[in-house]
Amino acid sequence: MKSEFTAIIEAAPEGGYWAICPEVPGANGQGDTVEDAKHNLIEAIQLILEDRRSDFLRGLPEDAIQDKILVG
Repeated sequence: MKSEFTAIIEAAPEGGYWAICPEVPGANGQGDTVEDAKHNLIEAIQLILEDRRSDFLRGLPEDAIQDKILVG
């Protein structure tokens, strides 16, 4: 599944770049280049979403209906 997120990237005062994603609280990345910062942000988003999904599904009743939806 692919989704589109916003990446806010700024130069870091100590050098390199840092990036955040406003749609995913806690998701951030940093790197020596803009591409490195983006790549690290993508990894952070993936890890956060996988963790949140796994955490939620652990407490889901067996008779709950699970389905896929498309947004956007």
